[in-house]
Amino acid sequence: MDRRGVLRSAAAVGAGGAAVTWGAGAAQARPGSRERAPGRPLRVHIVVFDGVEELDFAGPLEVFGAARTVGQQVETRLVTSGARGGCTGRFGTRLTGVGAWDPGSADVVVVPGGGFADRDGAGVWAEIARGRLTRALREAARPGLTMLGVCTGVVVLHAAGVVGDRPCTTHHRAKDHLRGQGADVRDARVVDDGNLVCAGGVSSGIDGALWLVDRALGPEPAGKVEALMEFERRGTVLRTRV
Repeated sequence: MDRRGVLRSAAAVGAGGAAVTWGAGAAQARPGSRERAPGRPLRVHIVVFDGVEELDFAGPLEVFGAARTVGQQVETRLVTSGARGGCTGRFGTRLTGVGAWDPGSADVVVVPGGGFADRDGAGVWAEIARGRLTRALREAARPGLTMLGVCTGVVVLHAAGVVGDRPCTTHHRAKDHLRGQGADVRDARVVDDGNLVCAGGVSSGIDGALWLVDRALGPEPAGKVEALMEFERRGTVLRTRV
């Protein structure tokens, strides 16, 4: 049996949590219900900023773009919390023509990380100190909006007051920091706490985005995206709301 789109259910993990491990040999398990009105595209906004880790945003961008390629109604935009313009990624990638963010027109907001190890450089610490992105994220919360934190983007979401003491995950080098801030950090590749989904370090953002494609659009489109990308999901998705 093809492993794509097939889940192996694992034992319950923690209070009110259930672990799902990608693999072959078991029946499908739907990760959640559709989160938008029928007939309307899934609107995904990916926030970028100076010092952003390239794969943190490019992985989810590829996944949601591929979902459209395989026939799904998905609209994906790179956005900034400031005025329309550009930014430079951690490894020098220059992004231009990035649109200003209107969180009211999004169903999913992806928050990548970057620069966690450099407190004085561009990246998550500079964004937290500036306050504009964290304020926008805090004010954006509303019914129907799901936030996907990727890698140390979860640190930004915590600084915005979105995470608090909720279950989450992040890059392994940032876990102690978040635990020290009171977050309920779990050892899973993806943690799904309803309207807050967190993915671990860097490439985990691909798994987090695929999980949301599965949750919002169904396992068949998610499997088609995997096949198109020649990517196989791995690790554990911890669902805390089942």
